[in-house]
Amino acid sequence: MERSNPANLNKKKFGTAPVFFAAISTILGAILFLRFGYATGMLGFWGVIAIILLGHMVTIPTALAISEIATNEKVKGGGEYFIISRSFGLNIGATIGIALFLSQAISVAFYVIAFTEAFSPIFELIRQNYGIVLPKQVVSIPTLILLAIVILKKGASMGVKMLYVVVGVLFLSLLFFFLGKPIEGAEASALMNSFKNSSQFFVVFAIIFPAFTGMTAGVGLSGDLKDPKKSIPIGTLAGTIGGMIVYFFVTYKLAVSAPPDMLISDQLIMSKIALFGSIVIPLGLAASTISSAIGSILVAPRTLQALSKDEAFPSKKINAFLAAGKGELNEPLNATIVTSLIALGFVLIGSINEVASIITMFFMVTYGSISLISFLHHFGSDPSYRPTFRSRWYISLFSFVLALWLMFKISFIYALLALVVISIIYLMINYYHKDRKGLEAIFQNAIYQFSRRVQVFLQQTEKKDQGWRPSAICVSRDSFIRDKAIHLLSWISYSYGFGTYIHLIDGYYSRQTKEEAKEIHEKLLAKTKNIRGNIIVDTIISPSFTSAIAQAIQLPSSSGMENNMVIFEFDKLVPDNLKQILDNIALVQAGDFDVCILGSSSRNFQFANGIHVWIANWDGDNANLMILLSYIILGHPDWQEGFIRIFSLCPEGKYEEELKKLTALVETGRLPISHKNIEVIEQKEGVSFKQLVNERSSEAALTLIGFKQESIKHQGAELFKGYDKIGDVLFVDAAGFKRI
Repeated sequence: MERSNPANLNKKKFGTAPVFFAAISTILGAILFLRFGYATGMLGFWGVIAIILLGHMVTIPTALAISEIATNEKVKGGGEYFIISRSFGLNIGATIGIALFLSQAISVAFYVIAFTEAFSPIFELIRQNYGIVLPKQVVSIPTLILLAIVILKKGASMGVKMLYVVVGVLFLSLLFFFLGKPIEGAEASALMNSFKNSSQFFVVFAIIFPAFTGMTAGVGLSGDLKDPKKSIPIGTLAGTIGGMIVYFFVTYKLAVSAPPDMLISDQLIMSKIALFGSIVIPLGLAASTISSAIGSILVAPRTLQALSKDEAFPSKKINAFLAAGKGELNEPLNATIVTSLIALGFVLIGSINEVASIITMFFMVTYGSISLISFLHHFGSDPSYRPTFRSRWYISLFSFVLALWLMFKISFIYALLALVVISIIYLMINYYHKDRKGLEAIFQNAIYQFSRRVQVFLQQTEKKDQGWRPSAICVSRDSFIRDKAIHLLSWISYSYGFGTYIHLIDGYYSRQTKEEAKEIHEKLLAKTKNIRGNIIVDTIISPSFTSAIAQAIQLPSSSGMENNMVIFEFDKLVPDNLKQILDNIALVQAGDFDVCILGSSSRNFQFANGIHVWIANWDGDNANLMILLSYIILGHPDWQEGFIRIFSLCPEGKYEEELKKLTALVETGRLPISHKNIEVIEQKEGVSFKQLVNERSSEAALTLIGFKQESIKHQGAELFKGYDKIGDVLFVDAAGFKRI
């Protein structure tokens, strides 16, 4: 492995000043000089103040979040990308990182094109004197090439030295602007006391917002800083707040110094106001745009280099090429060349107004992501998250929601397009990096905390009658032999109930059985991955079936409510474990659990054949539970073509009475059961219950039959045998009355 000399690295790394200058030079950039006058003329003083405040409601919380995250861990090369990828996972990080890099690379072109506006007086002079209309590319292309050569030859240190010079010119031009006098005819009160054209507010906001995106420019230098934990918070916050203050004063100066029509029509109106404006404002514009371009061309390659080091791209050769650097500081040589070529492509186009809206969308996604990271870290209460600088969770959450809302307010189409592009990038990265944590890793800690708080709340809340719903638990050794019980739990838990499936491992708890349990749990997760239903799967190690049941029924439900139903399962053809099940029913019923025993057949489910419910005069409370269960099961998508059919046995002469009672029960409960699917059968001598079920329900997908514990004492396992001509059958014994 290549080793670096720490002494040499620290000697050449930067302090806080470059972070501040990179941020402030990008914040006080082209938009300030070219578009603030237009915004003030369109909306008035208070309209622009509202834009500045609204924009900084996104950027300041983002700056706070960056400062917080930077003081929790060592921020290496890649700046914002590093923060996002190490918080959200490499797949999500790479997705947003690629979008961020493209935004930064195109921003280089944006600032270089804006730089050419400083030469507008010269272009106009040549047109008037020589009749030659020069394209702006005669300035922008050589400027970009020269800038790229300087960065490639001299690296970040030269770029930072240039920043010091251009920032000095920038502040000097602003000083002369504030020393300037109002244009003759300007009425301060006309704009100072107004907020006009409110219908155009978000149109103007979209024009102005790119000015605010510079606040994270210095973060991209993270890999070149001596102490990122110190430099990033101080430099970023100072640049953000300092830029906002300058915006306020520039807006005030414009509002009191020029009439609205001139502010709107003349994009270099500041040159008419400033002292020696015809010279200092073009110089200031040139300084601000070239400094912003320097900031972007320093940051974008470092983002690309960090992405390639994390193997964000599908080709090893591409990753190796882009990760290559030079010198002791590993300056991103090839990444700078690629960035310059992308920027050159957009400079050749000449106008990137439409592309600028896409840039804004991607920056908004980045800022929103950083704020979301901060919120999730707060809410997730990860004990390893211990930043020395702390924001507040509600500030970060507000910033995330606001960024998302503003994206769609600025442009619904571009916001949607940005999200679609990011989704496609994520799917591609997730495809060739399946081994990495993806989207599911983002909210894990927050979900844990939310679940914990909800369960504590449910436990401490006074229990009230909220209606019955099943919270079922099933213990079985035969998970990989038969899966009918797993499907039954998925149907119960899909919409209305909760299901927990536990695989029993015979033996005593030890290192060996623990490892076995871990492997089986992974297999269960894989087995249930494509089963639609909210099932929790787990394992239990126990020396006997009885002890496993005793342990399982005492476990708290993952839903926060107590488990109220136990499901057993046996094979109808080879009912070897039926006796063991019956021996434990009394144990389960001691805890007031409803008991269901699923007799699995060798048939596949034919859902279109429906669910048959058989009600006998001995069922009592079983009737309501069976009807409710059939309704809950039918809510699963597997049963979308299914139906419920009820058969009720009654003594001879009780037909009308039983039909009326059953119809009223269905109508009162608003159950989706047709009257034609309710059938009352008068039981005749010589015809057994099992015979009727075998005849009428031979084609049913699932048959529900009630039983009572007392009957087991007399008939034993024979109570559940003899249903050979029907498919799967669910025997139900209710612990109490269930209101439909």
